[in-house]
Amino acid sequence: MTAESVQHLWPVPPQDGYTVDDLLTLPDLPPHTELIDGSLVFVSPRREFHSVVIDLLVAGLRQEAPPSLRVRREMTVVLDRRSAPEPDLCVVRAEAVTGPGLTRFDAADVLLAVEVVSPDSLARDTQTKPIKYARAGIPHFWLVDQDPRSGLPVVRTYEREPVTHSYVPIGTFHDTLKTDVPFPVSLDLTVIDRM
Repeated sequence: MTAESVQHLWPVPPQDGYTVDDLLTLPDLPPHTELIDGSLVFVSPRREFHSVVIDLLVAGLRQEAPPSLRVRREMTVVLDRRSAPEPDLCVVRAEAVTGPGLTRFDAADVLLAVEVVSPDSLARDTQTKPIKYARAGIPHFWLVDQDPRSGLPVVRTYEREPVTHSYVPIGTFHDTLKTDVPFPVSLDLTVIDRM
């Protein structure tokens, strides 16, 4: 089969863009498709750093999360009718986890959204998503990037400011992630070299 003989049947967007209902019912969408402002966003394949950092954070957060919370990776979070991104991981209220068929969480059930920056998602992860998460009322946001010198993760933590409904920085962590919000966490970020 040649490249010329491959045809893609891309979905044609509705006049006013897609909705969450469309995202959840359109057949054959690629894995990890997100909905941002009524547009479908297809995500590039994950890089090794991205995958390992998610594993590290999920394991560490699950170990320290209180029984009232759950840590989930790569689940759709419905922010409004036209936006349903998929954070790399999120911390949700335990009662929001209703069974193995669950495909999404409402923003009201999310206490923390985490994005690990990738080259293809840099603008979405650093500009678009934080604004949308804050406006939807998610109290905490973490942005994880790779330190260009050490290759290790750098975790920037943010908290939602109640008056402006935007995030304000509360910490930047290089070797050890140590914070009390949304619950006490102490995580050695340097172990990524051994994963």
